[in-house]
Amino acid sequence: MVNEIRRNPRLSVPKVRPLIKTATGKKMCNETIRRVLHKYGFHSRIARKRPFISRKNRKDRIRFAKEHLQKGQEFWNSVLWSDETKVNLFGSDRVTRVWRKANTQDNIATTTPIVKHGGGAIIVWGCISANGVGNIQVINGTMDQHVYKNILKTNVKQSARKLGLPPTYYFQQDNDSKHTAHSNRDWLIWNIPKQLKTPAQSPDLNPIEHLWGILKRNVHKYNAKSKEDLKRIVAIEWEKISPEICRKLVNSMHKRCQVVIRAKGYSSSY
Repeated sequence: MVNEIRRNPRLSVPKVRPLIKTATGKKMCNETIRRVLHKYGFHSRIARKRPFISRKNRKDRIRFAKEHLQKGQEFWNSVLWSDETKVNLFGSDRVTRVWRKANTQDNIATTTPIVKHGGGAIIVWGCISANGVGNIQVINGTMDQHVYKNILKTNVKQSARKLGLPPTYYFQQDNDSKHTAHSNRDWLIWNIPKQLKTPAQSPDLNPIEHLWGILKRNVHKYNAKSKEDLKRIVAIEWEKISPEICRKLVNSMHKRCQVVIRAKGYSSSY
């Protein structure tokens, strides 16, 4: 019974029964099967959703993790980490808990209003290091390679100075097409020659990803009425993120590499 579950954790109890009968000739009821599985530490749980990662990207993730596994903390502290995210005015970013009685789930007082497509959203670019948060910039309209180049020109060097990074710092970005466009690649070579390129489909190898979750939770404690209001709140809450939080996230890079290797390039717990 245990071997069958180890081979295929998705088997339901009713599907285990005929397998046991075929293998042993014995009949078992569902409750007996559950009791035995519980004894050996197996409990039915909802499978967590994880992003699909292609075979190529799994190999790239393992390669990156192995190449950087022995990097000391001094190296990780010299990296300026960057990323962009979408912040919705309403909708999927917001998680609200309420106290309510049975059968009152549709009362206006105990529901959260949502608007189709989030009711409007803003795109935010930001960067951090182990010393704290760097600049943050809100993108008006679509973010393409030209908009991204302007972000690089106006924010990267300024953020590095703000955070006290050494002149030999590394600038991190992922392999998004607008990041790797020829004009942006050329600009980086001439202006920030040391770069750390994290693999595609690797949010767990970029500590700034965790900050987006913190930022969105804090932003949605307010009741933004418009995009302009949302921009103002995002800027305020970004500056409130403490250097201690950033340092803790950057300090986890060695462990993140270990976890990715153990997971064979698949999505990790980070």
